[in-house]
Amino acid sequence: MRLGPLNEMTTEQAELAERISRGRGGVPGPFQVLLRSPRFGDVAEALGTYCMGSSALSPRLRELALLVAARRFDAQQSWNAHAGKAVDCGIDAAAVRRLADGEPPDFPDYDDDLLYRFANAVLVDHFVGDQTFAAALDRWGEHGLVDLIGCLGNFVLLAMLLNAFQVDLQPDLPPPFPDVADFRRRAVNG
Repeated sequence: MRLGPLNEMTTEQAELAERISRGRGGVPGPFQVLLRSPRFGDVAEALGTYCMGSSALSPRLRELALLVAARRFDAQQSWNAHAGKAVDCGIDAAAVRRLADGEPPDFPDYDDDLLYRFANAVLVDHFVGDQTFAAALDRWGEHGLVDLIGCLGNFVLLAMLLNAFQVDLQPDLPPPFPDVADFRRRAVNG
């Protein structure tokens, strides 16, 4: 990681670290970065907790949304932390592997495919076509779509933190994306 360890914490940092650790069993990846700005970290952690535990999306679709955002932003650490969880929730493992490889995932499940098309449209094209929007609105309603966009925004925030601060990959897992050699593959000098 580009930042050194926090050897001493302010009261705010220590309180945030304790809250994160209680809810997540430790202070993983991006939360190590968020401790540097405890007020922002507190808000981001609350949003993350909502997205992963209380949003209108099912756990399966939350995990898939996270993977789509992680892949679009090359967030390998986030992918490694969630790919297994997505498969455990029932997402097709072969489709997950194709997504990691940068290939069309061809999800066999309708909801998975619809979420992928919707999320991919937002993250790549920045707009959602009428047909995909109507199908998603019919499937998940207004509440579900607002939560989906909010969760995608949260997952992108975490991906950017992981990549900008070069948070280390989990030592027991290989880099998941064959086209991403390291953090510097797209970095511009300066």
